[in-house]
Amino acid sequence: MNEFAKRSTFKRNKGAAMTTLVLENKTLKLEFNKENGALTRFSSKLTGWKILDRPERGLSFKLMVPVPGQRNNLVLGEKQALTKVTVNKSRKEATFVWDGLTSEKGGALDIQVEIQVKLIGDAAVYYSRITNRTDLVVENVYVPCIGDVQRPKGSDSLRVLTNGYAGPNDCSLFPKFINNKGYFGVDHPSLWMGQNPQQPFLVVDGKEEGFCAWTYDTKGEIVGWHFELFPGYDESMIAHVPTTAKIGSKDVFTVFDAAHVPFILAGETRDLTPIALQCYQGTWHHGVDIYKAWEKKVLPLPKLPKWLDEPHAWLQIHINSPEDELRIQFKDLPQVAAECARHGVKAIQLVGWNDGGQDQGNPSHNPDPRLGTWDELKDAIAQIQAMGVKLILFSKFVWADQGTEWFKKELHHLASHDPYGNYHVYGGYQYQTASQLLDINTKRLIPMCFQSDKWFDICAREFKKLVDLGADGMLYDESFHHSPSKMCFHPKHGHRYGASSYARDNDFIRHLGKFVGKKKDFMMGGEANYPYQYGVYHVSYHRTEDAGHIPMSRFIHPESRVMTAVTGFNDRNMINQCLIYNYVVSYEPYNFKGRLDDFPNTIAYGKQMDTLRAELADYFWYGEFRHTVGVKVTCKGKDHPSYGVFINRKTGKLGVAMANYDLKKAVTVKAVPEKGRKLAKYRIVGETEWKPIRSGITIPARGAVVVI
Repeated sequence: MNEFAKRSTFKRNKGAAMTTLVLENKTLKLEFNKENGALTRFSSKLTGWKILDRPERGLSFKLMVPVPGQRNNLVLGEKQALTKVTVNKSRKEATFVWDGLTSEKGGALDIQVEIQVKLIGDAAVYYSRITNRTDLVVENVYVPCIGDVQRPKGSDSLRVLTNGYAGPNDCSLFPKFINNKGYFGVDHPSLWMGQNPQQPFLVVDGKEEGFCAWTYDTKGEIVGWHFELFPGYDESMIAHVPTTAKIGSKDVFTVFDAAHVPFILAGETRDLTPIALQCYQGTWHHGVDIYKAWEKKVLPLPKLPKWLDEPHAWLQIHINSPEDELRIQFKDLPQVAAECARHGVKAIQLVGWNDGGQDQGNPSHNPDPRLGTWDELKDAIAQIQAMGVKLILFSKFVWADQGTEWFKKELHHLASHDPYGNYHVYGGYQYQTASQLLDINTKRLIPMCFQSDKWFDICAREFKKLVDLGADGMLYDESFHHSPSKMCFHPKHGHRYGASSYARDNDFIRHLGKFVGKKKDFMMGGEANYPYQYGVYHVSYHRTEDAGHIPMSRFIHPESRVMTAVTGFNDRNMINQCLIYNYVVSYEPYNFKGRLDDFPNTIAYGKQMDTLRAELADYFWYGEFRHTVGVKVTCKGKDHPSYGVFINRKTGKLGVAMANYDLKKAVTVKAVPEKGRKLAKYRIVGETEWKPIRSGITIPARGAVVVI
């Protein structure tokens, strides 16, 4: 055994007492083994929940360091002896150092791991530094590692939530545990809950208590959230977690860790993304509130253009696709705007206006000459604005169209590359014809490297065309991802090996903002913004057509403008959803290929809703959205889930908007606020009379009410 192996291998003498180190604040208590640095106990001081309570299951970190012929060569932190451990005088931070490690398949490695755990406010934050003195690459680092996540005592369920496309990604940890990566690729059921920065936080929720984990910076490095069930299911048919501490002779436990992919090269030292943990009491909303409060401190929201801040609705209209619909000429667009002005719709999002149509020719933002000239589009925009309607141009910068000569001759040099020297390829989207809908002639899209300054400059030149045309803003489609690229490994883009594709997303929008010239109120919109992106975008566009939709993005960002598609021809329930969750209405008849007069029933009801919302804007537009927090709504003793709680920011008073999605039957509900508050009266959308709520609140079929 060489010197590194001698000093790094941890062995416990049987019967020897474990010496521990304790860090605790108002919400949590952490206990560490002072010999190997493993976290041996983790508990909530708010509720007494013993999240990790089996010291033998304690973990600290894990590395994956490939050696020749053995890619999956692991370093298990619990098997490493600490070189040094220190605690500061206030006992609010501890530093653990392992200098020299022993790997499972590659022997001793000259690598140093330093983990500092700091208590900051009510959170515990893990700071990690890896020093690689080998000639190998440290590809993966798992830290922190919680070796056994138990459900709260007496709870019959445990789940994990994070943000998704407007609503949450919500997965069960108990009694079911879903293996979402396929059984063939893992030894034990494994659940991956997305990654930073798209999912910068998660909450592990036991109904009335839980803990929140989040990335404690906004640099956008890739960090995956990982759960693993050992040894596996007892009943695989229903993905069932064993309910006993052991099954056969094997312990039953669930590991949670944050998986970093830093690709630390030989001789490099890297600081990893810090990870914070904090316990909470209450529903999952209170866990998300922890992340919200932190984000608000580090990412202030941009000031909204005045027109966007006021109650309003949009029309989205598509005028061309890769299969050449050529639906509306530029010179005829003022006719569309005239309908909008007549119906009080404030903005048009124009899609497919660029050369080749929607999802073709990227990143070109030249007007399609088959639809008219540059001057005809510019003149149409000016006429539209003269009617009091805003014109927003649909844009796309994530990908380049693989089929263009521009890509083949020039842009391919700036494409995002995998570790094998190949550029990433996205499958693309299909339009209209059988040839496309059967995925035969689909245009493939190539994710470009957003670490490249050259790509930024190309996009800025294309973006400036929107400004020069006189548009009021852009809606950047697919802004929330770079699929399938997560990291770029191209050696000549001017970035490190394995740079995050997401790390400069906000810098990109700031860079484009330099080119708006005198149009300081130019609106920056994005599709399904992930949390960090709300710091640079004025509006986020989603599609939320689901009766069970949970408005997590809206809950995280109550001050921001969030918009959703309304496509039905008497789409009362989507209009109701817009009211109860404070979504801007995006009217989209014929799947955004029609005009407002195509669905008069939807428009009529939408106008009634927006009139009421504008009248009570201090509650239902400018108020703080709290989803279901603060008021419990029931129908015949059972929860009625379709409602939103609002707090008037001027008065602190409470408002509630409720919907009834049933197509035929009215319902009568009771709304009971917390903290002794009282609700006095309610009003049905489309009616002017206020009604007392003494005998309950009656919501018509496909209707909605507001309560104050």
